[in-house]
Amino acid sequence: MQFNPKALITLPVLMVLMAPCSWAEPDTSASLSDAPAPSIEDTAPKGRLPLEELRTFTRVYEHIRNDYIKEADDATLLKYAIKGMLAELDPHSTYLDASSFEDLQRDTTGEYGGLGIEVGMQDGLVKVISPIDDTPAAKAGIESGDLIAEIDGTPVKGLSLGDAVEMMRGLVGTEIELLILREGEDKPLDITITRDVIKVQSVRWKILEKEYGYLRIAQFQLNTGIETKDAIKGMFKDTPDLKGIILDLRNNPGGLLQASVAVAGAFLDGGLVVYTEGRTENSNNQFHAEPGDSSNGLPVVVLINGGSASASEIVAGALQDHRRAVILGTQSFGKGSVQSVLELNETQAIKLTTALYYTPNGRSIQAQGIAPDIVVERAKVEAIRPNYSRITEADLSGHLDNANGGEEKNSKRREQENNERDGLFSQDNQLFDALNLLKGLNLFGGHRSNTAAESSSNESD
Repeated sequence: MQFNPKALITLPVLMVLMAPCSWAEPDTSASLSDAPAPSIEDTAPKGRLPLEELRTFTRVYEHIRNDYIKEADDATLLKYAIKGMLAELDPHSTYLDASSFEDLQRDTTGEYGGLGIEVGMQDGLVKVISPIDDTPAAKAGIESGDLIAEIDGTPVKGLSLGDAVEMMRGLVGTEIELLILREGEDKPLDITITRDVIKVQSVRWKILEKEYGYLRIAQFQLNTGIETKDAIKGMFKDTPDLKGIILDLRNNPGGLLQASVAVAGAFLDGGLVVYTEGRTENSNNQFHAEPGDSSNGLPVVVLINGGSASASEIVAGALQDHRRAVILGTQSFGKGSVQSVLELNETQAIKLTTALYYTPNGRSIQAQGIAPDIVVERAKVEAIRPNYSRITEADLSGHLDNANGGEEKNSKRREQENNERDGLFSQDNQLFDALNLLKGLNLFGGHRSNTAAESSSNESD
């Protein structure tokens, strides 16, 4: 599939390992090189450059040219000036050279080389926003919230995020050693990761306890919306009497905005999903779901955590505002800004924050995130059961059969069922709670029949 340079994406800081990205629709009416130059005066009203500050800049520039210990050419110094100017604006505005642009294209198609983590900066260290499913980083035990203090023995303090990203890149099959600071650990962790080609499977699904669908989205890519709807169709084909769906967006760093709108639309019968507001008219947009709820009005529980960012927050916020799903887990990351990629020339561009995202009810996601309706922390839990099998009526010799012909459940059968539940309970308590909540919603009228859903959809048409 050909890459669309006007695609709108919402990742935090993604590397090839991941490459920094987050795209928005660029202003095609004029490039930066076509914009009129602001006038220069000693006093600087809006639209005019301050003369004294420009004089200071040129003095600094000349000192570096003439006195710095290493000779630097003008082109390099001007590129550094651009990088520094953008870096000071916010964590997501950045300069894109040819290599960064190529990395960005790989990220949106879901295949690239590296470790498979999304990162940002915190207190001078590289912070892991989330590892991506089934990547070298996830397999090596990297967790959301980890702070990278050293890369192959080199301290991260003093490095820019771009420099740190560049150090973590490398040939497929080579190893990299990271010194990790993790909350709750008494000492730093040394983790060695082997670089690999990252192929992200965006959508996966399965059926839990024969009646409930589990839909996992790892990242929002070009075809995630279509794959989500296909997954829901697969659930209904496998389980015609499906009673509810769990949408797992934990540790999902985001991706394409169009994909997030399509995913939200799979659970909505039309309506506003998200809107953006910025300083320019081009930055003010609304994005609506198409009519038709692919999930047929089934109850939905959405799982989020601190690694759920950007496009994930758009989906969770939209379903929460429309009262279409219950959000369960912990507070999301809070990346609610829009970045536009503005071309400087054929090989250079800048990624500039130009707007903010808002949920349908007008909530800003930026630096706040989505608060779950039900807070459930990830925890290690263990069921307390007697170390012996309790005798049941079905174990007694000569017991009467069930009056309705139902399946008998002796102690062995009950122990088997308990072990199945305990497996999910101990491995993923948040998913276990989401499943129980879904059962409750289904019990108390949350289930909407397929016929009723189709009828409602036809009436709205």
